Amino acid sequence: MKTEWKIFLIVGAFLLGIAVLYGAWTAGESGRIEWVGTVALLLSFLLCAMCGGFFWFISRRIDLRPEDRPEGEIADGAGEVGFFSPGSYWPFGLALAATIGGLGLVFWQLWLVLVGAVLVILAASGLLFEYYSGTRRTAEH
Repeated sequence: MKTEWKIFLIVGAFLLGIAVLYGAWTAGESGRIEWVGTVALLLSFLLCAMCGGFFWFISRRIDLRPEDRPEGEIADGAGEVGFFSPGSYWPFGLALAATIGGLGLVFWQLWLVLVGAVLVILAASGLLFEYYSGTRRTAEH
């Protein structure tokens, strides 16, 4: 995680500098700041800073990974990475629910946004608790 937070914060610092430069440049040429591009660059900076801050916070809590250690070998990273569900339909349902909510935003239909939000919550809950209930319940739980 050490590498990730450095990359995100470097990109964020670059975006902040470009936002200031862009705002000054547009103000110098036309006499007023072009706000759409300036705000987009500032929001991009904030997103990178948020991701970089998250990775920095997490990197303090976990041990160094092989790619973070200078003496780390490729073989140190071998083995199981994690568990990935092989046959889950919940990601499709989550994408469909987000699409419904997005269509509600596009057409500015509040009822459709609310339906999409409820469906997103239900689909995310189903994805989260997939292995804690139903036929896929494991013996440990």
